[in-house]
Amino acid sequence: MRVEPWLDRAAATDPDRVAIHTPARGLTYRELRAAADDVARSLAERVHPGERVAIALPAGAEFAVALHGVLRAGAIAVPVDLRLGARERARVQAGAALVLEEPIGPGRGSSASPDSSDPEAHAGGGHDLDAAAVVVHTSGSGGEPKPVELTYGNWLWGALGSSVALGVDRDERWLCALPVAHVGGLSILLRSTIYATTAIVHERFEVEAVLEELMSPDGPTLVSLVPTTLERLLAAGLHEPPRLRCALLGGGPVAPALVARARAAGVPVSQTYGLTEACSQVTTQPVLGSLGDGSERGDAGPPLFCTRVGLGADGEILVAGPTVAPAALGADGWLHTGDLGQLTDGRLRVVGRKADTIISGGENVVPAEVEAVLIEHPAVADAAVLGRPDARWGEAVAAIVVLAPSQRATAEELRRHCAARLAPFQVPKAFSFTERLPRTPSGKLLRREL
Repeated sequence: MRVEPWLDRAAATDPDRVAIHTPARGLTYRELRAAADDVARSLAERVHPGERVAIALPAGAEFAVALHGVLRAGAIAVPVDLRLGARERARVQAGAALVLEEPIGPGRGSSASPDSSDPEAHAGGGHDLDAAAVVVHTSGSGGEPKPVELTYGNWLWGALGSSVALGVDRDERWLCALPVAHVGGLSILLRSTIYATTAIVHERFEVEAVLEELMSPDGPTLVSLVPTTLERLLAAGLHEPPRLRCALLGGGPVAPALVARARAAGVPVSQTYGLTEACSQVTTQPVLGSLGDGSERGDAGPPLFCTRVGLGADGEILVAGPTVAPAALGADGWLHTGDLGQLTDGRLRVVGRKADTIISGGENVVPAEVEAVLIEHPAVADAAVLGRPDARWGEAVAAIVVLAPSQRATAEELRRHCAARLAPFQVPKAFSFTERLPRTPSGKLLRREL
């Protein structure tokens, strides 16, 4: 099935609406389409439809132009995380016919024949929903980043599902301070184009810049955050952002205490669960429940429209539906996520990763559950829990703790805090303290580096 190109529709529907806004510049949909067409013409002699083009550009207007230009040329975009080392970048770029490391501007196109250089020859023919659009690499929190080929249909269904869960304001302004090389950030750019709304793009997450944006009278209506970035914003004074109707909070299990802090500060939070192989969101709390009865229950909400969620015999979260990358489906027709969860009344609670489970004295301990309890302590800013080899227990539960600035807590005090809230086998037997924990750019804990 083919559908009208998203950028064409947005430019025809509202050509003067700002498509991309950055601290440095902005582009209307009319300007974005023209700039993307310049890129597509320039690419026509160098790549063929269906070939991969790596985009090694910082998040911003130039990245968005390159992304849409690659798609309009009929090629497959491969965003590159510029924070990667040389070896990791080479792995991500492997197989690309071309790597874009600088913007392509007007007048830099080729003199190819009209049939090969005209972006309308591909984009104007519509998006084939079964065709690959973007190869996104996973964050690598569970090992080496792996490529996931997402189709136009995956992106379209993801946008539709998200719009049913969150609603779409005609004047929506969605702030992206997540890496655009990963699915959470990239989905904001593509969904905003499908909706013909505005994406506000920051090159990286910087507390003061994001705080200023959120507190602006014409600030964002939506923002995507992970627990660590929300915590930093609250600590910096985020309070009743004037236009924000929803802070979409994902990237892993969320401590109830953090949601309570956000609610007290007048920040509407909707928890979400997603992953690259399912084109970002899988389940999401409805916005209407973000300050009411839903968010304090600690779940990530019901599945998106047309997405199915189930549980394996061992509690593994299974996902199926039109947002799932075709190659990610198992023989049984489900995406096996490797995450553990619970379903109650159709709402998903994410417990942790299967691979992270600690077996201590024959009992299963999920680190995320212990971490959530530790973070509830007022002196704790961050925490990681893992199993250490132990002659008596097989694995002993150990905690690594980051204390909040100017706060103090002893190992015995934290042990008592955990013992009052957890089963005895879940209570850490050892505590250590550090200044920071290793995390990916998207905020996920790198347990293999602990």
